Amino acid sequence: MSGKIYLVATPIGNLEDITFRALETLKNVDFIAAEDTRHTMQLLNHFEIKKKLISYHRHNEELKTDELISEVLKGKNIAIVTDAGTPGISDPRRRNSEKSN
Repeated sequence: MSGKIYLVATPIGNLEDITFRALETLKNVDFIAAEDTRHTMQLLNHFEIKKKLISYHRHNEELKTDELISEVLKGKNIAIVTDAGTPGISDPRRRNSEKSN
């Protein structure tokens, strides 16, 4: 049985702006793939969520994508988060870094 990958929107600014659905997802996945684990750890600590974090960003995505897919195929559920916004959709840092490249 395959697991699922969740794209979880995180607050831009105030941590209290996160949705209940996002918090429930973060609490219930097997692990979290984060653009910046230090930033995500602040969010998780604020809401007392204890989950394994792995680093997943544009500099390592080619290496880590296969690892994530392998875990999903084994039945693991994964949340992907960015520093702020929605991964791959409304990610201010990603958009700004692409303009400068």
